[in-house]
Amino acid sequence: MAQENASQIPRPIIRRTQINRDREEGHDLLMRHYFGNEPLYNETLFKRRFRMQRPLFEHIVNDLEVADTYFQLRWDHRGKRGFTPLQKCTSAIRQLAYGSTADIMDDYLQISDNTSRQCLYNFCKNICRLYGPKYLRKPNYNDVMNLYEHHENYHGFPGMLGSIDCMHWDWENCPVAWRGHFMRGDHGCPLIILEAVASQDLWI
Repeated sequence: MAQENASQIPRPIIRRTQINRDREEGHDLLMRHYFGNEPLYNETLFKRRFRMQRPLFEHIVNDLEVADTYFQLRWDHRGKRGFTPLQKCTSAIRQLAYGSTADIMDDYLQISDNTSRQCLYNFCKNICRLYGPKYLRKPNYNDVMNLYEHHENYHGFPGMLGSIDCMHWDWENCPVAWRGHFMRGDHGCPLIILEAVASQDLWI
């Protein structure tokens, strides 16, 4: 009887919290800080925070805007302006550059975490589609010979394909059973060593 009465009690309706974000203000703030005629932050700070030069970032934004309607400025059925290509690409780049969560830029760009995840997904998908055939392919015989020649002339090392570099990434969510395998005495948490070989023009 008690179970029947409990099943008849209506469940409360949980509604999503609606936040009226000022998308225009988010775009205007971004323009004043980085993309205006006299931006607040200089090229050095731009490169540090976006991990690339501003002309390259603007080139990528323009390519994405042409390639995919998702990155084009649109208006909804209420006549409200959507997010600009700069806002969407900045959200994606900041997530990649800092390895942050999707909602980290909500108060700055006025973009929710769900929209930020969509920006990141569409950004990565289109980057691979647009630039993959040129930059994500394996080097052919002529590419390898050109790299050998350049490094032999510049560094004096014959047979050198690129310069190796490595960096340590803190693995905060490392499983407990693996922590001993990925620990070093001079670091306070488990880490992963990323090793990469890069050509002089960062193509490979």
